[in-house]
Amino acid sequence: MATTKQAMSLTSSLKVVRDTDADATSEADLNVGAATLYLVSIDNSANASQKVYFKLWDATAPTVGTTAPNMIIPAPGGATVTLAILEGLSFATGLSAACVTAGGTGGITGPTSDVITVLVFA
Repeated sequence: MATTKQAMSLTSSLKVVRDTDADATSEADLNVGAATLYLVSIDNSANASQKVYFKLWDATAPTVGTTAPNMIIPAPGGATVTLAILEGLSFATGLSAACVTAGGTGGITGPTSDVITVLVFA
């Protein structure tokens, strides 16, 4: 796992999680409880012709491919997608994430090359 989490020095409540190898393995409960998500960035530039789907769950330990995600963000091959959520999106139970090559609930295959993701939440 290549995930790092740090508190931002500008404010005590914001956190940044950067995953340099987002894949089909769920990054479970990234905030250890409730969270409000403000920014998601998905760098799929290493997969020139492969679309990926970054899935987010309001759950502490979702099963990728079985548990229905609360949010799915597609990222075209060779592209970076950034989504700013100005009002914030609440995750009451936990914030978990994974990146796969199929949309919807199903999909358990990770991207061929590394996908880098960044989440900013409180």
